[in-house]
Amino acid sequence: MEETVTLLKQVKDAFACGDKDINAYSPLALAYIGDDVYDTIVRTLVVERANRPANELNKEAVKYVKAQAQSKAIVHILKAGDFLSEEEQEIYKRGRNAKSATSAKNADIQDYRKATGFEALIGYLYLTGRQQRVVEIAKCAIEYLDSEES
Repeated sequence: MEETVTLLKQVKDAFACGDKDINAYSPLALAYIGDDVYDTIVRTLVVERANRPANELNKEAVKYVKAQAQSKAIVHILKAGDFLSEEEQEIYKRGRNAKSATSAKNADIQDYRKATGFEALIGYLYLTGRQQRVVEIAKCAIEYLDSEES
């Protein structure tokens, strides 16, 4: 049987990336990669749910990745009480409280900051090799957003 190797490990191996202290990354760097990881999960899900024109796929994906949706999702996750560990809550707060040089295009600042915290958490988990946890959190967020829509 072929061993499953994560994309993260393959990238690090292929480009000879050494191990870095994850705590040295800025919260905005974590959010930068987390945004893409979450976006990839959402795009995968949208494509798997229905093969349709790219513009329709994009419209569907935006429902999950826009700052307002991510903000709603993380508030829901936080209300669940013990779904996030203390470590995960700390990473979320670091991301949420980070001072960004950019501002949200189509969101208020509170939603933007909460979304940044959510993305920082996803990025942190991804970079620490906890892909299963990334999927669990994304699944919780997406299922909540789906329930809000119906």
